[in-house]
Amino acid sequence: MTFRTQNFIFCMLKLKLQTVCETPQLLHHYLQCRGIVKVRLKWVKNRSIDNIIDKETDLKAACLLKDAIKRSSTGFLTAKYIADWQKLLGLTVPVLRFMRRYPTLFHEFPHPRWPSLPCFRLTDTALLLDAQEQSIHQTRENDTVQRLCRVLMMTKTRSVPLQSLHPLKWDLGLPDGFEKTLVPKYPDHFQFTKASNGFAFLQLAQWCDEFAVSALQRSNESAEQGDEYRQFKRGQAALVFPMSFPRGYGAQKKVRSWMEEFHKLPYISPYEDSRRIDQNSDLMEKRVVGLLHEFLSLTIHKKTKRNYLRSLREELNLPHKFTRIFTRYPGIFYLSLKCKTTTVTLKEGYRRGKLVDPHPLVRLREKFYHVMRTGLLYRGKGVNLLPQQDILFNDVEDKTGQEESGKEEDETGDEYYEDEVSEMEDMSDEE
Repeated sequence: MTFRTQNFIFCMLKLKLQTVCETPQLLHHYLQCRGIVKVRLKWVKNRSIDNIIDKETDLKAACLLKDAIKRSSTGFLTAKYIADWQKLLGLTVPVLRFMRRYPTLFHEFPHPRWPSLPCFRLTDTALLLDAQEQSIHQTRENDTVQRLCRVLMMTKTRSVPLQSLHPLKWDLGLPDGFEKTLVPKYPDHFQFTKASNGFAFLQLAQWCDEFAVSALQRSNESAEQGDEYRQFKRGQAALVFPMSFPRGYGAQKKVRSWMEEFHKLPYISPYEDSRRIDQNSDLMEKRVVGLLHEFLSLTIHKKTKRNYLRSLREELNLPHKFTRIFTRYPGIFYLSLKCKTTTVTLKEGYRRGKLVDPHPLVRLREKFYHVMRTGLLYRGKGVNLLPQQDILFNDVEDKTGQEESGKEEDETGDEYYEDEVSEMEDMSDEE
């Protein structure tokens, strides 16, 4: 392609951003060919987010065990039954040892028939916390339905295998057994289908234009940025992703110059059909950034595991090596290798080590974690010493989080180039 042709395409992109974004079938006529010069970036450890991931690994495991005990027909689980769950729960210690750490949640007792077999049931405190959780699920049910619809609307076939949705229950804030308790209540939104291989799928029953607005678009509709969003709607500007670069980042000017060129590309909504876009173009890369940004925005903790996204790669039309996106755009995402797994986080969702806009379920889980920590401290003195009323009915601030919030978020040590991080991910022990 000649230089003159490239300039022509570049001009057409600048003049018709809105036309391109609103008409997916025309995208293949305006594929950018400028070839943005990408900077070779380093991965920088973020201590505060790593600490959050470390804390929530145990929290998630405890909540999953709580749900498993509730589902049990006997109301308890035996040590033998849960012995092989360590990897499933993402724990670094045996499950039996883990449950014994938290007597405020799990009450240990001998099996009625085999006294040498330890069993665990939920304590009154855990049951009360669970009741509060169910109340939140009921009051925020419409929000949960919208979130699930948006996940389905981002996929090529408007459907997702149930086996890929189950690991995302925690991240998306779905109730336990959502396929039996939530989905059947909304036949206008969801329906079950079965593929030729026998796998069950959750499919979108009806498209809703009201839901097809990304978090980035909604944030730009605010009064503070109304003028910029109006310019975007007229095709005079492109939406800009919020950026937060690590401190001490190398070649800052080159990185910022690259990001300025990146932001000039048309913003492709994650709810638009992307199959006509050239898979190797910079435009497709920006579309992938936008889709990953939207997916992480839908999670209540603004993060999820890389493997959970990988299981949806075909449905979301992601490239084979989509993980490179997280290290290539460290101002938008943070990729953590904490707890022997790879977790991806939306950086704008956190400020000084805390969620900017925590979901009610997140606040409830903070109480849950406080009960866990208190039980760990008091387990040698007796559970009865716990101030249970204060724990359950007052908003609990995590002192550990407060201490970490005063520290610098990013470290300049432990730096790796993006290719090295990708190799480390492939070698990590994923679930």
